[in-house]
Amino acid sequence: MDDAGASLQATMAGMGRTAREGARALRLATPEQRTAAIQAMAAAIREDAAAILAANAKDLARAGANGLTAPMQERLLLDEKRLEGVAAGVEAVAAIPDPIGVATSRWTRPNGLDIARVRTPIGVIAMIYESRPNVTADAAALCVRSGNAVILRGGSECIHSNLAIHAAIERGLKAAGLPAAAVQIVKTPDRAAVGAILSGLDKAIDLIIPRGGKSLVARVQAEARAPVLGHLEGLNHVFVHAGADVKKAVDIVVNAKLRRVSVCGAAETLLVDKAAAEKLLPPIADALIKAGCELRGDTAARAIEPTMKKATVEDWTTEYLAPILAVAVVDGVAGAAQHIGTYGSGHTDSIITDDAGAADAFVNEVDSAIVLVNASTQFADGGEFGFGAEIGIATDKLHARGPVGAEQLTTFKYVVRGTGQTRP
Repeated sequence: MDDAGASLQATMAGMGRTAREGARALRLATPEQRTAAIQAMAAAIREDAAAILAANAKDLARAGANGLTAPMQERLLLDEKRLEGVAAGVEAVAAIPDPIGVATSRWTRPNGLDIARVRTPIGVIAMIYESRPNVTADAAALCVRSGNAVILRGGSECIHSNLAIHAAIERGLKAAGLPAAAVQIVKTPDRAAVGAILSGLDKAIDLIIPRGGKSLVARVQAEARAPVLGHLEGLNHVFVHAGADVKKAVDIVVNAKLRRVSVCGAAETLLVDKAAAEKLLPPIADALIKAGCELRGDTAARAIEPTMKKATVEDWTTEYLAPILAVAVVDGVAGAAQHIGTYGSGHTDSIITDDAGAADAFVNEVDSAIVLVNASTQFADGGEFGFGAEIGIATDKLHARGPVGAEQLTTFKYVVRGTGQTRP
């Protein structure tokens, strides 16, 4: 290892050690102190708006010069409205109940022992993410709310934005009397820093959360020497059942695909019940096409809407993050569930129907982190769930699933209180 590599390894190891200290300080802080810190972070983001937007403009200019795709640039973009949304999201986290120390269950044994299962912080979390500078603020706020220290490693494409937001977060922590070590950020774009985090930093890291493209998540899951909370791509489906109201179906599908095409909750495949496809598909396809969406259909879908391009197998497994939608005609709920089970990522799937029996069957058969009935997949968002914000949508089944908010960033311990009992 050369001198630069050794220096980076030493820096990362130091971040791990100080993060443990920050985690202890957060765990021992009062709920009121954690709340004050998050509120101060939001205030500092607003105070630093000009500097943050200037940093973001620098990232955007470099992204354009480097040929970053339009959807990725859209994810990267901050303007006054979006930055205010970031600050408001941090404030929303401050307003949710502090989860630390809450007893989720409590009982008394026949021998008189009082046993409680109590929420406690996980410890030190490492967050590796791409493109979205708002994740810097969301992750910091949620980790402080849940009493966890966090080491942030954003993508090189948004490094200036992330550093500017982190500077505001650091001021907020200090204003509340909490150490800067509670929320640290990797300041170098050197990819070796990711490798250091995946090594666990001498067992300093308790949980790694990747948020980004398939290759990033795959690397983290393959190489991490600490537990990983997985966030796979959003291969999300909307199934329009034969019992769907046409107008409701049009509105929901257009919103699910096009409200924001670059978010992980955007629909990527439309499934239409063959029992009513000739009635349902034409108005939906017409609305999508008029809104600028490219459609790629299977043979049955193209027979009804010939203007569609021919879908390939690859289309069923592609997260477009663009105004492109794959379309297939399926045989009822069972056909939809089979397609989703074969090609989906277990993220978010929705059924549109006025048939309660079909809705219940879909909910039971589709095993995704989020299953919706008569609602857009774009509600796959921690803020929309009332979590204040989210650190990602977990598609694993352990330790959390779906939107990961402050409560999902806790573990638990058992507190057992006795009056002198000894075991015979």
